[in-house]
Order: sequence, then C-alpha cells, then structure tokens
Amino acid sequence: MSNTTRRDFMKTSSAAAVGVAATSMPAYSYDRILGANGKVRTAIVGAGDRMMGSLVPAFFSQAAELNFELVAVSDIWKHHRETNTAKIQNSEKYKTKAAKIAMARNNEELYAMKDIDAVIVATADFQHAYHAIEAVKAGKDVYAEKPFANIMSDANEALDVIGKSKQVFQVGTQRRSTPSYMRAKEYLESGKFGDIVMAEMNWNVNQPGRWRRPRVVPLMKQEDTDWKRFLINRDPKLPFNPRHHLEFRLFWPFSSGIPDQWMVHQIDTVHWFTGIPHPRSVVANGGLYLWKDGRTNWDTMTAVFDYHNPKTDKAFQVLYASRQTNATVSTNPEGLIKEVYYSNGGTLDLDTNKVTPDGGLIERHAKPMSMQPNQLAPLTLADEGGVVASADTGADNQTVAHMRNWMKCVKDRNQKTNADIHAAYNHSVALCMTIKAIQTGKKVTFDDKKREVVAS
Repeated sequence: MSNTTRRDFMKTSSAAAVGVAATSMPAYSYDRILGANGKVRTAIVGAGDRMMGSLVPAFFSQAAELNFELVAVSDIWKHHRETNTAKIQNSEKYKTKAAKIAMARNNEELYAMKDIDAVIVATADFQHAYHAIEAVKAGKDVYAEKPFANIMSDANEALDVIGKSKQVFQVGTQRRSTPSYMRAKEYLESGKFGDIVMAEMNWNVNQPGRWRRPRVVPLMKQEDTDWKRFLINRDPKLPFNPRHHLEFRLFWPFSSGIPDQWMVHQIDTVHWFTGIPHPRSVVANGGLYLWKDGRTNWDTMTAVFDYHNPKTDKAFQVLYASRQTNATVSTNPEGLIKEVYYSNGGTLDLDTNKVTPDGGLIERHAKPMSMQPNQLAPLTLADEGGVVASADTGADNQTVAHMRNWMKCVKDRNQKTNADIHAAYNHSVALCMTIKAIQTGKKVTFDDKKREVVAS
C-alpha cells in the first residue's frame, strides 16, 4: 500500500471512529430534541466497581461538551448507593457540587422521578438485559454494560422490546468504537486479506484475587440491601449470600465467569468483522483447576466455534482459550491477550495491528499443485494501540470513545450506535451457546426459528 493510499485509509478510519454515521434523522426524533441548552439528565443504575472505575469517568469526560448531567444513582445496596454517590457529588474532578444527585433504593423509585432521559447500566452480569428492558419500557435511552444476556429468554425479550423502541441503545463492547479495530474491519472488508480461515483468541491472567472482593464482602448485611430485587428473574429460593451479590462473576447463575466477562468482547469482533450473526456450533471444555475458593465458575476453559456464511458457503473456525492461572500467551510472553486472524495469504495480528505474510501459501508448496503463491503485503493498520484489555482499562480511550458515541446518538436521536441491540443480541447468542456447551459437555447449535440453543 502506497504512503498516499495508507494516509487516506487512516484518515477515513479515524473520522469514522470519532462520530456517528451520517444518516437522516428519524421522524420521531423531533419530539425528543432537547434544544441547544437542554441537558440530557442521566442516571446510574448500579454504582459498583465497573461503574465507578470506568463508566463514570468516561461519562464525565464528555458530559460538559455534549451537555449531559448526572442527576440520580440507583443501587439496591445502601453502602454503594450512599458512598459512591457522595464520591461523585463531592468530586472536584466532576464538578457536581452545585447539583444535588438523587438516590434511589431501586429502579421503581428511580423511574418515578421526573425528567430522567437516559441511564447507564452496570449491574451484575445476569441483570444487564433485564435492566435495559426495564429502562426502555420507562422511555429511557440506555448504555448497558456487557455481557448483555446470558439466558436466551432475556436476550429474546430484549431484542423484541428494545429493537422495536425509539430509544437509543448501546452495549458496552467498546472494541466497536476503537480506531485500531475499525481499521482492521475496513481492511478485512476491502478483500485484500482474503477469506478468514481461522482465528485464535486468548485472555489469560494469573490473579487469584480476580473478581474477589474480600474488603467489601464483610460490609454487606442483608438488611442493607434488597436480595429479592438482586435475584430479579432467577430462582427466588436462593438464599442471601454476600459473595454471590458482590463476587457474582465467580458464581452461576449470576455469571459464567470467563465467557460472560471476557469471551463476549473477543467473539463480538468476529460477528462485527464478518457480518455472521452467531456461531453455527460450539464445543467447550475446561474446569476449576486451581483457585478452589468456593467459586463455581471455571478458572480455565477452551471453546471451539464453527462459523459459516450461508451467502458464500464459506466457513472458518475460532479457537478461544482463557485461563486465570498463568498470564502468558503463545505469541507474546509479556501479554495477556491475543486476537489473531488467519487467511490463506497470511496473518492479521490485533496485538501489533500488523498484517504479515506469515503462514501464507509459499511458492515451494504452491508450484507442485500448479497454484500461485499467496503472500499478503506487509501493512501496519494503526500507529498505536492494540487489543483492548477491557477488564482493566478503567477510563481508557476505548471506553471514552464508546461512551461518546452513545451520547452523541442520544443528542442526535440516531438509534444506530456502534454496538446496537443486534450486536448485543448476537454476542448473547454466542454466550448462551458457550454456557450450554460448558454445562452439558455437548456440541451446541442454535435454532434461528425458535430462537433457542440446542445441545445435540
């Protein structure tokens, strides 16, 4: 690729990352225009670590420019509700001292308040879709953390309710707002890479304390929270357990752990890059091998996804492996994450943002078969950045860009965010298939007509 062509390519990609796609404003938007000086009054649903460590800083980094205001916090645990509201209220950084932030003990109280336009949802993994549906039914625009839904009943209801609504919705798979990933998608769509034949993905850590909350678990008393509301649509007979409440990522049915937290980020890029909505089949294996601290979710897993494009009748495989017991990945001993796509002509490595001819068909093997060698031209897709370690990024540029995309869509009344309800639904299907494969040990498929996961 010539320098001129590459400059044009980078310029186009960067512009796409900043704003919202140019589309005509929907007719319904005119009854929601707030006016040049009208603030978008926003509420927090779930004031836990993800909200406070990443989403709140990302929101405030854009709030002044885009005229958003944080007006309320809803959290069922008194400690989070009061302590974290005070942190925001009294922060010089967020400059909110002049405005009183209301506190709601639950979402019924929140939605009884007047003039709330939008909500940011960062509750437990299994609650995201439920709370997004609740907010949309209340007429609010929604930014919801990932994973979106880990049971198909929630995913199907959300697609029906949110997909047919006038509300602006974004799910927190922030790779879709990351310039390096946007450039990779454009490159793949250009056809120069060729057909994807395989992808390998890792997310490895060596952290016995990952998702543990030993400091705050002793602080939670049943009388200071609402266990029934925490359970929402899960088994109401489950007994109160502060570890389940605060360390939910370690316990099913509140989370599946690795698939809920990490896999959805990476498998979502497959759907985005290829336009294929979900895997054709999934198998999985693994177990709880080392960190036997009462958790029920695996600390090590490997899943194999089979993808098929019915339009082209072409298929490829994705190998996903993740462990919490050793932090290296095969291509980078210093790194925790790997996302590599392969074609017959070479490799796209999203850690280095480089395209190389590595592994492509060389002349020595092509010539005896009367074939031409296939070697990709080396190319750097981005000058900086790499795969997004989303679980530890805090108020990183990727989360800021993703939050900004949602906020601009709310202001412009553009429903098509970078990660809309269809993106959320598709990663939920892949997630539910993986969970079923883990729980049954069987090969799992998806019935599109019935919208349900099938274990063969």
